[in-house]
Amino acid sequence: MTTLQTPGPTLGVVGGGQLGRMLAEAAAPLGVEVIVLDPTPDCPAAPVARDQIVADFDDEAGVRELAARADVLTFEIELADQDTLERVSESSGTPVHPKPSTLETIHDKLVQKRELEQAGVPVPPFREVEDGDDVRAAIDDYGGPVMLKARTGGYDGRGNVPVESKADAEAALESVAGPAMVESFVDFEREISVIAAKGDGEIAVFPIGENVHEDEILRETIVPAGSSDAVRERAHDVAADVLEVMDGRGVYGIELFETTDGEVLLNEIAPRPHNSGHWTIEGARSSQFEQHVRAVLGWPLAATDLRSATVSVNLLGDVADPQEARLHGVDRILETPGAHLHWYGKRQTRPLRKMGHVTLSGRDGESTAELLETARELESAVTFTTDSDP
Repeated sequence: MTTLQTPGPTLGVVGGGQLGRMLAEAAAPLGVEVIVLDPTPDCPAAPVARDQIVADFDDEAGVRELAARADVLTFEIELADQDTLERVSESSGTPVHPKPSTLETIHDKLVQKRELEQAGVPVPPFREVEDGDDVRAAIDDYGGPVMLKARTGGYDGRGNVPVESKADAEAALESVAGPAMVESFVDFEREISVIAAKGDGEIAVFPIGENVHEDEILRETIVPAGSSDAVRERAHDVAADVLEVMDGRGVYGIELFETTDGEVLLNEIAPRPHNSGHWTIEGARSSQFEQHVRAVLGWPLAATDLRSATVSVNLLGDVADPQEARLHGVDRILETPGAHLHWYGKRQTRPLRKMGHVTLSGRDGESTAELLETARELESAVTFTTDSDP
């Protein structure tokens, strides 16, 4: 039986970026307090969390302080160190969810793909590569182009490099700068994702979203996706199989390819709330962030039904060089019925840095096409460039 009191349970979060900020916003109505650990003083989560510990993600002393002040530990960034979390959890008795073992699997994309393939999860053809000859051999076997991926350190599209021809192999490996793998390039109909929560003996899956990427960065998510009922059902089945492999409670962002012949293949997994699930804040009966809080605490999960057709667009830095974060033209968003602005509180804008997002929820039977057109207009109406009128 879950009992509330004041003060309530405390959730310790490794990472204090926008995901930590939105976790703290979702935790507050549940009576849950959040403390974040992040190396950036006054990080984006700091204004809404109870407190911040300023320390690197792998700073063992900092993580021990976090564990001493929390009932449960979690993380909102893959840069969290699994070995540190494991040691601190064992010595302090403070549980970590998802489990550090899952983070270890996720950290290495090659290990991740091998484990999932062994579990029967459908994945594109892949292989380890060590040099240009390996990449060229993959192009011979898979056909070009192929996708070269950094095995470690990459997230949100970082470390993913398309290799168009054999002549590009060495340059691509140099840009990845570390251990790498190659995947066959998937001829997909659309990119889709499932936000799934794994609780204490239960799972809850949100409706699938259709994602639009540019330069390997997520730009838009449309819900419901334009997939057939059969593909949606298959995507949910694949997500359930993925959760069987993952160890520990929490929300997982599961990115998938829907191929031109209706197959569903796994792309990547994030063991945390995901950019493609931001739409759930306004578009679903519960948000991915509320679900993550509930899940890691071992509380019952909430309903995931779609409230209405919903579109989310990212607000990315449109500047040439880093500068003070100032978003111009916000009134256009604020004046639009059904539009919801989320500002992440980052102090500096950088090229293509995620600074916020806008969610547009359907009204009076609006279609996703209509919502997407309006959302794109709103995104184009704002800018971070300094020569604009405030």
